[in-house]
Amino acid sequence: MAAPKKADQDDGIRVIVRNRRAHHDYEIHERLECGIVLTGTEVKSLRERAASLEDAYARVEDGEVWLLGCEIPEYSMGNLQNHKPKRPRKLLMRRREINKFVGKATQRGFTLVPLRLYFKNGLAKVEIALARGKRQYDRREAIKAREVSREVERAIKGSRRDQRA
Repeated sequence: MAAPKKADQDDGIRVIVRNRRAHHDYEIHERLECGIVLTGTEVKSLRERAASLEDAYARVEDGEVWLLGCEIPEYSMGNLQNHKPKRPRKLLMRRREINKFVGKATQRGFTLVPLRLYFKNGLAKVEIALARGKRQYDRREAIKAREVSREVERAIKGSRRDQRA
């Protein structure tokens, strides 16, 4: 008998951390999964689900994509060879993916934002997105639309209850 799936497990994916502010602050246009170069203590720290993508972003330098501002705290059982928590980490992408994203990311207003950090079949992966920053009024509009849809769902749910009785 197979073990039941956890809420954040799907097809061998175990989510470590999500960037919740990304959907609030940015308008997501494209997503891409890529690998990440880590040291041994970083992997062990991630297995303890310790990481933060709050101020993280990706940048293209010399034809390579780097994840900056991502904090992976030092491994609790580590020694002198422990890693630096906020060091830049190289993202692993194919050349054509890098070229495609570089072309779009250089357009005015676009940036590369990490959405989540997870293990997929035992390998650490990062989902990055090509995103454009939302303005204050865009955020307010999104909140209003969300509230309206909730109220419509409540009304529909209430009318179903009335029909049953």
